[in-house]
Amino acid sequence: MDEPILTIEEREAINSGRWFSTLSPSLRHDILRCATVKRYKDGALLAARGDPPEGWIGCARGAVRVSSTSLSGKQITLTYVEPGIWFGDVAIFDGDRRTHDAYAHGETTILSVSRADFMKILAQHTELYEAMLRLHARRIRQLFGLVEDLNTLPLRARLAKQLLHLMRSYGLPSLEDGNEVRIGLQLAQEELAQLLGASRQRVNQELKTMEREHAIRIEPGGLVVRDREALMRIAESGP
Repeated sequence: MDEPILTIEEREAINSGRWFSTLSPSLRHDILRCATVKRYKDGALLAARGDPPEGWIGCARGAVRVSSTSLSGKQITLTYVEPGIWFGDVAIFDGDRRTHDAYAHGETTILSVSRADFMKILAQHTELYEAMLRLHARRIRQLFGLVEDLNTLPLRARLAKQLLHLMRSYGLPSLEDGNEVRIGLQLAQEELAQLLGASRQRVNQELKTMEREHAIRIEPGGLVVRDREALMRIAESGP
Protein backbone atom coordinates (compact mmCIF):
# COMPACT_ATOMS: atom_id res chain seq x y z
CA MET A 1 0.00 0.00 0.00
CA ASP A 2 1.41 3.40 -0.97
CA GLU A 3 1.41 6.28 1.51
CA PRO A 4 1.94 9.93 0.57
CA ILE A 5 4.65 10.82 3.11
CA LEU A 6 7.18 9.33 5.49
CA THR A 7 6.64 9.50 9.24
CA ILE A 8 9.04 11.67 11.24
CA GLU A 9 10.92 8.55 12.40
CA GLU A 10 11.18 7.16 8.86
CA ARG A 11 12.45 10.45 7.46
CA GLU A 12 15.03 10.64 10.23
CA ALA A 13 16.21 7.10 9.43
CA ILE A 14 16.72 8.05 5.78
CA ASN A 15 18.35 11.42 6.43
CA SER A 16 20.73 10.03 9.07
CA GLY A 17 21.95 7.19 6.84
CA ARG A 18 25.74 7.11 6.75
CA TRP A 19 25.90 7.59 2.97
CA PHE A 20 22.76 9.65 2.31
CA SER A 21 23.67 12.21 4.99
CA THR A 22 26.88 13.11 3.08
CA LEU A 23 24.92 14.33 0.04
CA SER A 24 24.20 18.01 -0.50
CA PRO A 25 20.81 19.31 0.72
CA SER A 26 19.66 19.99 -2.85
CA LEU A 27 20.51 16.45 -3.99
CA ARG A 28 18.80 14.89 -0.97
CA HIS A 29 15.75 17.07 -1.67
CA ASP A 30 15.51 15.98 -5.31
CA ILE A 31 15.88 12.30 -4.43
CA LEU A 32 13.16 12.47 -1.79
CA ARG A 33 10.93 14.57 -4.08
CA CYS A 34 11.01 11.83 -6.73
CA ALA A 35 10.65 8.91 -4.31
CA THR A 36 7.45 6.95 -3.78
CA VAL A 37 6.72 5.71 -0.26
CA LYS A 38 5.64 2.07 -0.05
CA ARG A 39 4.70 0.03 3.00
CA TYR A 40 4.86 -3.76 3.22
CA LYS A 41 3.75 -6.44 5.63
CA ASP A 42 6.23 -8.99 6.95
CA GLY A 43 7.26 -11.47 4.25
CA ALA A 44 5.90 -9.45 1.31
CA LEU A 45 7.93 -9.61 -1.90
CA LEU A 46 9.47 -6.25 -2.89
CA ALA A 47 11.40 -7.40 -5.93
CA ALA A 48 12.11 -10.77 -7.52
CA ARG A 49 15.17 -12.17 -9.22
CA GLY A 50 14.81 -11.62 -12.95
CA ASP A 51 12.66 -8.50 -12.57
CA PRO A 52 13.56 -5.51 -14.75
CA PRO A 53 15.42 -2.71 -12.93
CA GLU A 54 12.42 -0.50 -12.23
CA GLY A 55 13.52 1.28 -9.08
CA TRP A 56 16.29 2.36 -6.75
CA ILE A 57 15.25 1.53 -3.18
CA GLY A 58 15.96 3.01 0.23
CA CYS A 59 14.87 1.30 3.46
CA ALA A 60 13.13 3.69 5.88
CA ARG A 61 11.75 1.25 8.47
CA GLY A 62 12.00 -2.43 9.28
CA ALA A 63 14.41 -4.40 7.12
CA VAL A 64 14.72 -5.91 3.65
CA ARG A 65 15.86 -9.52 3.44
CA VAL A 66 17.90 -10.17 0.32
CA SER A 67 17.95 -13.84 -0.63
CA SER A 68 18.77 -16.35 -3.33
CA THR A 69 17.33 -19.77 -4.15
CA SER A 70 19.51 -22.87 -4.21
CA LEU A 71 19.29 -25.59 -6.85
CA SER A 72 17.19 -27.62 -4.41
CA GLY A 73 14.69 -24.76 -4.15
CA LYS A 74 15.72 -23.63 -0.66
CA GLN A 75 15.81 -19.90 0.05
CA ILE A 76 19.16 -18.69 1.35
CA THR A 77 19.41 -15.35 3.15
CA LEU A 78 22.40 -13.31 1.99
CA THR A 79 21.98 -10.06 3.91
CA TYR A 80 19.54 -7.70 5.59
CA VAL A 81 19.20 -4.09 4.46
CA GLU A 82 18.68 -1.80 7.42
CA PRO A 83 16.97 1.62 7.62
CA GLY A 84 19.03 4.34 5.97
CA ILE A 85 20.56 2.02 3.35
CA TRP A 86 19.89 2.30 -0.41
CA PHE A 87 20.17 -0.61 -2.85
CA GLY A 88 19.17 -1.81 -6.31
CA ASP A 89 21.47 0.60 -8.13
CA VAL A 90 23.57 -2.12 -9.78
CA ALA A 91 20.63 -3.15 -11.97
CA ILE A 92 19.75 0.51 -12.49
CA PHE A 93 23.22 1.22 -13.88
CA ASP A 94 23.76 -1.80 -16.12
CA GLY A 95 20.12 -2.17 -17.16
CA ASP A 96 20.24 -5.92 -16.53
CA ARG A 97 17.65 -7.83 -14.50
CA ARG A 98 17.72 -8.09 -10.73
CA THR A 99 20.00 -10.79 -9.36
CA HIS A 100 18.24 -11.57 -6.06
CA ASP A 101 14.88 -11.61 -4.32
CA ALA A 102 14.00 -8.92 -1.76
CA TYR A 103 11.41 -9.44 0.97
CA ALA A 104 10.08 -7.27 3.78
CA HIS A 105 11.33 -8.48 7.17
CA GLY A 106 8.83 -7.21 9.68
CA GLU A 107 6.65 -4.17 8.97
CA THR A 108 8.76 -2.38 6.37
CA THR A 109 8.71 1.02 4.68
CA ILE A 110 10.76 1.76 1.60
CA LEU A 111 11.37 4.64 -0.77
CA SER A 112 11.46 3.82 -4.47
CA VAL A 113 12.95 6.08 -7.14
CA SER A 114 12.14 5.04 -10.70
CA ARG A 115 15.00 4.35 -13.10
CA ALA A 116 13.90 7.28 -15.29
CA ASP A 117 13.92 9.68 -12.32
CA PHE A 118 17.25 8.30 -11.10
CA MET A 119 18.83 9.04 -14.49
CA LYS A 120 17.36 12.57 -14.48
CA ILE A 121 18.83 13.21 -11.04
CA LEU A 122 22.21 11.94 -12.26
CA ALA A 123 22.05 14.38 -15.17
CA GLN A 124 21.17 17.29 -12.88
CA HIS A 125 23.58 16.46 -10.04
CA THR A 126 27.02 15.32 -11.15
CA GLU A 127 27.77 15.04 -7.42
CA LEU A 128 25.74 11.82 -7.42
CA TYR A 129 28.26 10.08 -9.71
CA GLU A 130 31.07 10.46 -7.18
CA ALA A 131 28.72 9.59 -4.32
CA MET A 132 27.70 6.36 -6.04
CA LEU A 133 31.35 5.49 -6.64
CA ARG A 134 32.01 5.92 -2.91
CA LEU A 135 29.00 3.76 -2.10
CA HIS A 136 30.13 0.99 -4.44
CA ALA A 137 33.71 1.18 -3.15
CA ARG A 138 32.43 0.71 0.40
CA ARG A 139 30.40 -2.31 -0.68
CA ILE A 140 33.43 -3.85 -2.41
CA ARG A 141 35.51 -3.38 0.74
CA GLN A 142 32.78 -5.02 2.80
CA LEU A 143 32.54 -7.91 0.35
CA PHE A 144 36.29 -8.48 0.42
CA GLY A 145 36.17 -8.35 4.22
CA LEU A 146 33.43 -10.97 4.32
CA VAL A 147 35.35 -13.28 1.98
CA GLU A 148 38.50 -12.83 4.04
CA ASP A 149 36.66 -13.55 7.30
CA LEU A 150 35.05 -16.65 5.80
CA ASN A 151 38.46 -18.03 4.88
CA THR A 152 40.51 -16.92 7.90
CA LEU A 153 38.26 -16.64 10.98
CA PRO A 154 36.62 -19.44 12.96
CA LEU A 155 32.83 -19.46 13.18
CA ARG A 156 32.96 -18.18 16.76
CA ALA A 157 34.72 -14.95 15.71
CA ARG A 158 32.52 -14.47 12.64
CA LEU A 159 29.38 -14.93 14.74
CA ALA A 160 30.59 -12.35 17.24
CA LYS A 161 31.29 -9.87 14.43
CA GLN A 162 27.81 -10.48 12.99
CA LEU A 163 26.17 -9.92 16.37
CA LEU A 164 28.10 -6.67 16.83
CA HIS A 165 26.95 -5.52 13.39
CA LEU A 166 23.33 -6.39 14.19
CA MET A 167 23.64 -4.59 17.51
CA ARG A 168 24.91 -1.42 15.83
CA SER A 169 22.19 -1.57 13.16
CA TYR A 170 19.20 -2.74 15.21
CA GLY A 171 20.22 -2.31 18.83
CA LEU A 172 17.59 -1.24 21.36
CA PRO A 173 18.35 -0.36 25.01
CA SER A 174 17.13 -3.08 27.31
CA LEU A 175 14.38 -1.97 29.70
CA GLU A 176 15.63 -4.39 32.35
CA ASP A 177 19.30 -3.36 32.31
CA GLY A 178 20.69 -0.15 30.81
CA ASN A 179 24.00 -1.86 30.06
CA GLU A 180 22.35 -4.47 27.85
CA VAL A 181 21.32 -4.04 24.22
CA ARG A 182 18.53 -6.00 22.61
CA ILE A 183 18.91 -6.82 18.89
CA GLY A 184 15.65 -5.57 17.42
CA LEU A 185 15.87 -7.59 14.21
CA GLN A 186 14.01 -10.84 14.76
CA LEU A 187 16.15 -13.61 13.26
CA ALA A 188 15.65 -17.35 13.44
CA GLN A 189 18.87 -19.25 14.12
CA GLU A 190 18.60 -20.77 10.65
CA GLU A 191 18.63 -17.27 9.12
CA LEU A 192 21.60 -16.25 11.27
CA ALA A 193 23.41 -19.41 10.19
CA GLN A 194 22.80 -18.61 6.52
CA LEU A 195 24.39 -15.18 6.96
CA LEU A 196 27.51 -16.93 8.25
CA GLY A 197 27.59 -19.83 5.78
CA ALA A 198 27.31 -22.34 8.61
CA SER A 199 24.86 -24.93 9.90
CA ARG A 200 22.16 -24.01 12.39
CA GLN A 201 23.49 -26.65 14.81
CA ARG A 202 26.99 -25.13 14.90
CA VAL A 203 25.65 -21.60 15.31
CA ASN A 204 23.38 -22.79 18.12
CA GLN A 205 26.37 -24.36 19.90
CA GLU A 206 28.40 -21.14 19.63
CA LEU A 207 25.48 -19.03 20.85
CA LYS A 208 25.05 -21.25 23.90
CA THR A 209 28.79 -20.98 24.63
CA MET A 210 28.59 -17.16 24.42
CA GLU A 211 25.57 -17.27 26.73
CA ARG A 212 27.50 -19.33 29.30
CA GLU A 213 30.26 -16.71 29.07
CA HIS A 214 27.64 -14.01 29.82
CA ALA A 215 28.38 -12.19 26.56
CA ILE A 216 24.78 -12.62 25.32
CA ARG A 217 21.42 -13.89 26.47
CA ILE A 218 19.16 -16.03 24.29
CA GLU A 219 15.46 -15.25 24.63
CA PRO A 220 12.39 -16.55 22.78
CA GLY A 221 12.03 -13.16 21.09
CA GLY A 222 15.66 -12.83 20.03
CA LEU A 223 19.12 -12.03 21.38
CA VAL A 224 20.36 -9.60 24.02
CA VAL A 225 23.98 -8.42 24.08
CA ARG A 226 25.03 -8.38 27.73
CA ASP A 227 28.73 -7.60 27.32
CA ARG A 228 29.79 -5.73 24.17
CA GLU A 229 33.46 -5.79 25.18
CA ALA A 230 33.39 -9.56 25.52
CA LEU A 231 31.90 -9.89 22.02
CA MET A 232 34.61 -7.61 20.65
CA ARG A 233 37.30 -9.76 22.21
CA ILE A 234 35.77 -12.88 20.65
CA ALA A 235 35.52 -11.15 17.25
CA GLU A 236 39.21 -10.22 17.40
CA SER A 237 40.35 -13.62 18.64
CA GLY A 238 41.20 -14.95 15.16
CA PRO A 239 42.13 -18.56 14.33
